[in-house]
Amino acid sequence: MQTLFFEIQIDAPREKVWDVLWSDITYRQWTTAFTEGSFYLGTFEEGSIMKFFDPNNNGMYSRVEKNVPHQEMKFLHLGEIYDGVETEQNWGEATEAYILQETEIGTLLKCEINTPEEFKNFFEEKFPTALGIIKNLSENQL
Repeated sequence: MQTLFFEIQIDAPREKVWDVLWSDITYRQWTTAFTEGSFYLGTFEEGSIMKFFDPNNNGMYSRVEKNVPHQEMKFLHLGEIYDGVETEQNWGEATEAYILQETEIGTLLKCEINTPEEFKNFFEEKFPTALGIIKNLSENQL
C-alpha cells in the first residue's frame, strides 16, 4: 500500500471548496482529470455506500468513513463495478481523504490517498490536474 499526499491553496472559503468537491455538477467537472464523464450515485452520509462510475457505468464502490461538512470527507474503497456487477476487492485499507483547512487567504485542500501500488502512477499523474480544476472552479465560479 502506498500513501500519497497532495495539497493546493485555494482562494475561496471552505464551504465553497466543499460544494465544488461534492455537488453533482462540479464533481463531474473536476473528475474529468481522471475519466471524462465520471459521476456518482448515493449519499455522502457516514456509513453509506457511494458508487463512482465512468460513462460506461463501470467504476468502484466505497463506504463513506467520515463526513464532517466543510472539513473532511473520507472513503474506504471496497470493490469494482463492471457491467453492473459489484466485485469485492482485497485492497486492504485503500482510502481517499479530502481535508479542508481554513487559512488566512482561503482554504488549504489536502488529499491523502492509500492505494495499492498498481494505482500509484495513475494518481500521481492525474491528481494535480484534478486539484487545479477544483481550485479554478472554487475561485471563479459564482
